[in-house]
Amino acid sequence: MASPALLMRVVASAYSVAEKAATIVRHVMAAGDLGVVEKTGANDLQTKADRLVQMSICASLARKFPKVTIIGEEELSTDEVTEELIEDGHCEEILKKTCPAQYTGIKEEELVIWVDPLDGTKEYTEGLLDHVTVLIGIAYGGKAIAGVINQPYYNYKAGADAVLGRTIWGVLGVGAFGFQLTEAPAGKHIITTTRSHSSTLVNDCISALNPDSVIRVGGAGNKIIQLIEGKASAYVFASPGCKKWDTCAPEAILHAVGGKITDIHGNSFQYNKEVKHMNSAGVLAALRNYDYYASRIPNTVKQSLVP
Repeated sequence: MASPALLMRVVASAYSVAEKAATIVRHVMAAGDLGVVEKTGANDLQTKADRLVQMSICASLARKFPKVTIIGEEELSTDEVTEELIEDGHCEEILKKTCPAQYTGIKEEELVIWVDPLDGTKEYTEGLLDHVTVLIGIAYGGKAIAGVINQPYYNYKAGADAVLGRTIWGVLGVGAFGFQLTEAPAGKHIITTTRSHSSTLVNDCISALNPDSVIRVGGAGNKIIQLIEGKASAYVFASPGCKKWDTCAPEAILHAVGGKITDIHGNSFQYNKEVKHMNSAGVLAALRNYDYYASRIPNTVKQSLVP
C-alpha cells in the first residue's frame, strides 16, 4: 500500500499534537500559576499555557515536517523546548482516509501551518473554560484546506465520569469529524459574537441583522463550533482584532461541511506566509444562509472596515 499523502500525515500528527496541547492547558490550570502577562492591554493576555503549548506544537510539527512554514501567535524562541513538550504520535484513523486528488502532490515547503496555542486566553484566565480551544490550521496556495480544533475542557461541567476534552478535525474534500453536524433552528437568526472586544460598530452591525438572539462568547474556534453544532446561525464580528491563526483551522472545518467564512465585505481570507496577520475587515461566517447575512451588513459598517 502506498504511504499516506503528506497532507494526511500532517493532519494526523496535528491531531495528536493538539491532544498533547490540551493536556498542557489542563495541567497549567490545575497547577494554579497561570503566569499571566499583558501583551498590548488587559484584553490581550498571554499565559504560561499559551507559551508552553505553542512551543510544544511548533517544535513537534517542525521536527516531523522541517520544511513546512509554521506561524504561531506568540513571539517565542523554540530554542528552549524540552523533550517532554514533544509529541511524535499521530492519529491512525486519519491516515486511513483518502487524500483528495488535488492535494496528493503537495510538498512540505508549500504548506503553511497557523497556530493559536490557546484561543480564548482571557476566558481561560477567568475560568470560562468551555470557551477555550487549541487551533492548528493548514493552508496551501493561500487557502485553509485542513484544520484541527481541540477543546481541552469540553464536557467539564458534565460530572466526574464524563470524558474531558475533544478534538475536531477536517480536510476540504474529506469532511469534518469529531462532532455531530447540526443546523441552527430553521427561521431563527441567532448571532454569535465577541465577548470581550465589543464596540459600537460591532453592536450596530448585529442590530442591523435583526437577530432573534445574540450569544457573546470568547474564542473564534468556539464560535465556529457553535455554528457547526447548530447553537448559532451566524458569527458576526465587525471589527479588526481577529488574526489568521484564529480563523485558519476553523475556516477549514467550516468549509469542509459546506459553510462559509469571509471578512465583512465578503472577501476570502488568504493564508500564505507573507500575508498580514490581522483580519482587519472583521469576520462573517455561517454554516447555511451565508448570503442572507452578507446582504444585510450595512454600508456604514463596510466603509468603517478597510481590508
